[in-house]
Amino acid sequence: MSMPDLASLEKTIEKAFEERDTISTATRGETRDAIQSALDLLDRGAVRVAERQDDGKWHVNQWLKKAVLLSFRLNPMEIIKGGPGQAVWWDKVPSKFDGWSAVDFEKAGFRAVPSSVVRRSAYV
Repeated sequence: MSMPDLASLEKTIEKAFEERDTISTATRGETRDAIQSALDLLDRGAVRVAERQDDGKWHVNQWLKKAVLLSFRLNPMEIIKGGPGQAVWWDKVPSKFDGWSAVDFEKAGFRAVPSSVVRRSAYV
């Protein structure tokens, strides 16, 4: 995504955050699309919520943090399968590995051991 596209995405998310009381699972259109795009960028590691600067200090990209917070308003609580045995979770964020095949894990280049939990939008 180019810088102008990121700037546009940031602007949409900042506006949505100002109006967050109006955002719900029923929200559609530009706001939902922008939040989803931000989560997709985070999931791929193309952007980060926090970045270490050259001077060693950390910079928080507040708009990305806001996108994550807004995403909780977009998604309903639901049963998430995949716990040990027949255990399930009750959450709003699906597993990063939901729907993954052996090929996806091989391509990602890391192991996901039993009982590991990685939520969608986390970059590994």
